[in-house]
Amino acid sequence: MNLLNNIIQTAKNVLQLEAEAIARLADLVDENFEGCVNAILQSKGRVVVTGIGKSANIASKIVATLNSTGTPAIFMHAADAIHGDLGMIQPDDFVICISKSGNTPEIKVLVPLLKRKGSKLAAMVSSTDSYLAQCADFILNAHIEREACPHNLAPTTSTTAALALGDALAVCLLEARGFSTADFAGLHPGGSLGKRLYLTVGDIYRQNEAPNVKENATLKEIIIEISSKRLGATAVVQDGTSHLVGIITDGDLRRMLNKFDSIDGIRASDIMTPAPLTISPDQYAAEALAIMQDKTITQLIVTESGNFAGFIHLHDLLKEGLV
Repeated sequence: MNLLNNIIQTAKNVLQLEAEAIARLADLVDENFEGCVNAILQSKGRVVVTGIGKSANIASKIVATLNSTGTPAIFMHAADAIHGDLGMIQPDDFVICISKSGNTPEIKVLVPLLKRKGSKLAAMVSSTDSYLAQCADFILNAHIEREACPHNLAPTTSTTAALALGDALAVCLLEARGFSTADFAGLHPGGSLGKRLYLTVGDIYRQNEAPNVKENATLKEIIIEISSKRLGATAVVQDGTSHLVGIITDGDLRRMLNKFDSIDGIRASDIMTPAPLTISPDQYAAEALAIMQDKTITQLIVTESGNFAGFIHLHDLLKEGLV
């Protein structure tokens, strides 16, 4: 077997091994897991997640996921805990300790101190007969058969399993709390993710020109309006009102030349596309993007109660980083 084939096969073996380990975790979720979720929901404090070595890295990620989904959490390194950081734990806090073996020296020192503080303790372990598991109020069973490392030494499958179990815990808490999209947006205001969840059409479209003509507008008036406002289109509104009746785009003007033998006397109502797609100011900008992508268009007319309000353009969404 050449080197390239060996690399590919090794990668596939690792992914398969870890995927199988995660799949087996589903059969290990039991009343202990349910009890842990309920205890966290009833707790008046935070969730403190701790571990040592690679487990500490996983603990840090689980904390980030919990915080972003509505469960206040903090990370505490197990080694630092026994050198002063234990002071961060408050009486009502709930502690999750991650350890594959459940028998590391630091864990054996830490656990009695946690129990002395009266903290409820969940053990996320691969070995359910370990010291940590025996001392815990709840056991989160993260058992694996072996590491993906060929020597069965480097934390690989075990950390993946712990990470997946942490995600399951966070999602259960999210659902139990009724954590909504709006709640998620409130905790993720930055970047494109946050903007997708809170930025509305009304936050954007007012910065644009609002090209519009009446139904009886002449071809000259139409072309001037489209050219001067530089959005590649104009709305057509009912004579004497602002009620939207159609849209005329650059493409409509080109198609007009094929449709009519003479362009003399052409009015907006002759070449407009009636009943165009619209969006309201209170809808999310991400919804506008989805419509544009689905219909392969570059702008949408914004309406309020059927009346023309303005345009939102694909360029606006590009500028906001939504694309």
